[in-house]
Amino acid sequence: MSNRHLARTVVLQTMFQWDFMGRQADLNSMVQKNINELAPGMQDDGFAERLAQGVVKHLTDIDETIARLAPEWPLDQVPAVDRNVLRLEVYELKYGKEIPPKVAINEAIELAKTFGSDSSSKFVNGVLGSLYKELQVAGEAPIEDFKQVFENLSADDKESNEVSAVPETETTDDTPKE
Repeated sequence: MSNRHLARTVVLQTMFQWDFMGRQADLNSMVQKNINELAPGMQDDGFAERLAQGVVKHLTDIDETIARLAPEWPLDQVPAVDRNVLRLEVYELKYGKEIPPKVAINEAIELAKTFGSDSSSKFVNGVLGSLYKELQVAGEAPIEDFKQVFENLSADDKESNEVSAVPETETTDDTPKE
């Protein structure tokens, strides 16, 4: 398990606990305590703390985004695991920008499969997929790989950047043979 996946797992478990306790406790100290208990020695360069702080900082907007993208599911009726997976990964998609969007969505699906119900991964994938499409339309989704960069070049740019293969001309040696 990578350190970032482990960090997300610890933050998710902490957010679930924090949410269950009515979001009254200090999430940052809870994250630190859970890192020490659940992942001693984890080296993540403060990634877990940045995730937790980012979710808290943008919680109102994150919850509004989830409610807008899943209108049939009032946020208080979304299972706590799903709600917190979505909070974590909506933060990463909209604000975190430390990983490509498709990686964030994949991480969310894996967390939902591990900690949620049988339908959690599909629900999470649907909500985050809708958010990703919105970000793409708004031009806010980062370019993820060279293929996307190349596809976004105009036809003129492609032509000017292509290496043309010039056929070699045959040369004849007119010098007399000895």
